[in-house]
Amino acid sequence: MDGKYEALFTPWKIRDVEIKNRIVMCSMGGTCLFGFAEPNHWDEEAAKLIMNVARNNCGLILPGIAPIRDLVGNKWLYQGEHKFRKLKEFMTELHKTGAKLFVQITAGFGRSFAVSRLTEGVYTNKLLRTLLKPVINVDRLTMAPSAAPNRWSDKVPSRAMTVKEIRDITDGFGKVAAKCKQAGVDGVEVHAVHEGYLLDQFTLKYVNKRTDEYGGSFENRYRFAVEILKSIKNACGEDYPVSLRYSVVSKTKGFRSGALPCEGDDYVEAGRDLDEGVKAAKYLQDAGYDMLNCDNGTYDAWYWSHPPMYMPQNCNFNEAEEVKKAVHIPVVFAGRNEPDFAAEKIAEGKVDAMGVARQFLADPEWITKLIRGKTEDIRPCICCHNGCFNLAKYEGSPNTQSLAETKAMCRCAVNPESMNSVKYRIEKANKAKRIAVVGGGIGGMETARVLALRGHKVTIYEKTDRLGGVFVPASSFAFKEKDREFLSWYEKQLSDLGVNVVFNSEIKDVKGIDADEVIVATGAKARTLNIPGEEKALEALDYLYDKSKAGERVIVVGGSLTGCEIAYELFLNGKKPVIVEMKNDLMAVSGLCLANSSYLRDFFKLKKVPVYLNTRVKEITDTGIIALDRSGKELSIEGDTVIKCVGYVPDPLAGKSKDYVGDCLKVGNVMTAITRAWDVAMKI
Repeated sequence: MDGKYEALFTPWKIRDVEIKNRIVMCSMGGTCLFGFAEPNHWDEEAAKLIMNVARNNCGLILPGIAPIRDLVGNKWLYQGEHKFRKLKEFMTELHKTGAKLFVQITAGFGRSFAVSRLTEGVYTNKLLRTLLKPVINVDRLTMAPSAAPNRWSDKVPSRAMTVKEIRDITDGFGKVAAKCKQAGVDGVEVHAVHEGYLLDQFTLKYVNKRTDEYGGSFENRYRFAVEILKSIKNACGEDYPVSLRYSVVSKTKGFRSGALPCEGDDYVEAGRDLDEGVKAAKYLQDAGYDMLNCDNGTYDAWYWSHPPMYMPQNCNFNEAEEVKKAVHIPVVFAGRNEPDFAAEKIAEGKVDAMGVARQFLADPEWITKLIRGKTEDIRPCICCHNGCFNLAKYEGSPNTQSLAETKAMCRCAVNPESMNSVKYRIEKANKAKRIAVVGGGIGGMETARVLALRGHKVTIYEKTDRLGGVFVPASSFAFKEKDREFLSWYEKQLSDLGVNVVFNSEIKDVKGIDADEVIVATGAKARTLNIPGEEKALEALDYLYDKSKAGERVIVVGGSLTGCEIAYELFLNGKKPVIVEMKNDLMAVSGLCLANSSYLRDFFKLKKVPVYLNTRVKEITDTGIIALDRSGKELSIEGDTVIKCVGYVPDPLAGKSKDYVGDCLKVGNVMTAITRAWDVAMKI
């Protein structure tokens, strides 16, 4: 192991519980041992993932949030003994690895509950709301400290909780914690004065308008969190460790409005500012909390708690450091953390441990690889949220995540085996075959990798001089260093597996390939606008291959993710982008996490980047474009460069093949390309 990581592998304590190293797997809403979006039970997939992480040298593991009361069915978490018996058996095996585990229990979601079209439909229909209340009690799921707008939907407002509801939850925490202790769990984490969840909403003045003992003064706003702690300590004893998931600073301007980590965003904090964040940390420590698991943000500023690739690495460290100065209990920090940075800060005594979440989905073995000096074999998380947390929203929509996706949260775009090991697992082929893969993009590379792992002899035919396909130009943005690491990882894995790659070989038809089977992964081609002057515009990929082609004032036609990322980088480089989009919002698609999309929308708003919505391009001219607004009024927008980002259509190879992967089958994203690659490669 590289010596710069040594501080990560020193022991530390939470009360009397010794943790063998300074790496904490943080909770992710799908890795709950008791299930998440269904009636609580023992979740085998979460257990498999967590045990794999434990066997691969993680010090402390925090499974996903366990709702104190079921999201579906209304049963309390402390009801039902079977899951706690399974938990006891599981803890016995987990402790053999040397890891420790705290169960994270959540008070609820409040106004942050991700209301979907289904939830809207139930709530807005009084008859349905009444009939389905025993199964889906939307009124309870969205209840908050005070009446407040939901983060996702204007149709499902939150109502104020009663004191009895508060005290029932408080009592429930003690009962669940006692059962966890009896099962051998090392401690519990209270979820959360963090991310704008229910417990956090009580602490935030812009949400909590109560006038009773749970609102108003500082002590009243933090009373709920303190009473939960007392309930746990009364049930389990003072020595039983209790951690708190804690957002130091809310980074929030108001409802559905976040503050960005960039110059010029001078704002008045609507939630918890740094002074209160430090004060509250000390207050909660003095109340008896034994650890603070820190980040920043709320659902209104979601990119702090779930950082996309646009956020700085180690983005929540500075505030956690300020907390550490004020308290004597351990402080963990989370948020796009890098192990070399964390090791340095731990060695300096500025924090106690690093929190990591999504990287464990991308590669559950990453700590073991770090220890063995095989960092180039670590499959990186690319911060896309496509699989782990693809809750999406755009103007006029609630959360567009499907029910199936909600049940399957914490799957991974780059690693299908995570949380889906029954369907996706490497099994040796009955007979080794010679297989050709036409196209070396993400879909083609993953197909070849899985086939080689299964024992097949694979050759990739790639028409360019390098692997990666459109992911190569797509990873050229300065903020996509993880995408570039992902490409390097693929190149090494394919080389180590002996996959033959034939570069500069454009295949026109499958008939001429000498192989037992041929898999086509030829990608997609740009969609055309069919308007006058279209030839004057640059295709998005042409621009990404050679960014010097763009002038100073650039009109980006199409407010897709690619279009918005191009506009974002153009602005960062001092250019003057303009975005023209036919729909009523930017990035108005399902599957694109709100944490990612809201960052870009908030950035364009802050920086006053001109955005024309509900606008269709009529003609591209030598001096810009002529467009039509919603009413049909003609607009003339000036620019010296026009970049088209209007999507793609499949471009399969001529001839017949029974297997297509990636965009040549259906245009999608990294996750769809990789999962389709497994679907094909596991059948051969």
